[in-house]
Amino acid sequence: MTSPSVLGPVGERVPDVERIAVLRANALGDFIFILPALAALRAAYPGAEIVLLGAPWHAALWRDRPGPVDRVLVVPAAPGIRDAGPGEPPAELADFLAAARAERFDLALQLHGGGANSNPLVAGLGARVTAGLRAEDAPPLDRWIRYVYYQHEVIRYLEVVALVGAAATTILPALAVTEADRAEAREVLGEPTRRRVALHPGATDTRRRWPPERFGDVARALVGDGYEVLVTGTPAERETVDAVVAAAGVPLRPQVGTLSLGGLAAGYADCALVISNDTGPLHLAGAVGAPTVGVYWIGNLINGATPMRARHRPIAAWTTHCPVCGVDCTPGIYPHRPGDGDCPHRDSFVADVPVIEVVEAARELLAG
Repeated sequence: MTSPSVLGPVGERVPDVERIAVLRANALGDFIFILPALAALRAAYPGAEIVLLGAPWHAALWRDRPGPVDRVLVVPAAPGIRDAGPGEPPAELADFLAAARAERFDLALQLHGGGANSNPLVAGLGARVTAGLRAEDAPPLDRWIRYVYYQHEVIRYLEVVALVGAAATTILPALAVTEADRAEAREVLGEPTRRRVALHPGATDTRRRWPPERFGDVARALVGDGYEVLVTGTPAERETVDAVVAAAGVPLRPQVGTLSLGGLAAGYADCALVISNDTGPLHLAGAVGAPTVGVYWIGNLINGATPMRARHRPIAAWTTHCPVCGVDCTPGIYPHRPGDGDCPHRDSFVADVPVIEVVEAARELLAG
């Protein structure tokens, strides 16, 4: 039996739920996308404990942070689940599952992807009811919907939690910023003396990176407009940050690994604008309330760009063929189109986004 909601049918709630497991053990942006689904679960099961099965960084981020996650269990690194971090000690998935079964989960939800590797893990938790996504190569869970590549990630996971009676309460990811986050940001960044803009020129996938010299052009324009400009990055992105600073030719404030993830969230929350490639920090900025300009490859814009325009401007690059070899790199969702993965090159697919388009979007949001 189903009931209607603003996003479509909602399935029956599971009775007598005390503990819910949610698998989402991948990267920052991926986690931001499930925040509305977690909020829906909290509203539907207000007395239940929601346990995120995630990575070590999830445990660090969620320590003493208000929100829909009550606790984090770190899932061992395993193929299709997550990669091991630097220096992370090995752990056996079988041992993890044995300990997790002792938790006696009532619900176990797979919010992790197509399910080829994650559905067996979720089924192995021993929950009374399992639910999630299912691609062609994945085993079914008790309640499931088909994984279709081109769907906005927020809506995708809201449809999953609707299977267990959790109607959407919002489509906008929101992450609380704590006083500890704010204190760290103040200590590292100081109090702003003028309006602050942050640029994030990195991305794990180099095909999503707008060239550093383009970010430098934007930084120079904004400094000329009177803004203080931060350039954020992880230690692995130091070379990219340095290239932006060099290209700008004006005083910028590079911040490479100077802030924890919580501190970075607070730093972005205090910014008048964040400009970034399509990567985790862009989605983090939006979740803490900062206006954003995002540079997207068109396929990623369909799946990940916020639909809101009052405070956000996603800008699309329309390249679908590899700039080096010309292979169609659109994700292969049909049998007759092999698509993404057949090309070994990782040159930027977003290099052709004009600087003026980003600058005009930034100035419009800053003026507003």
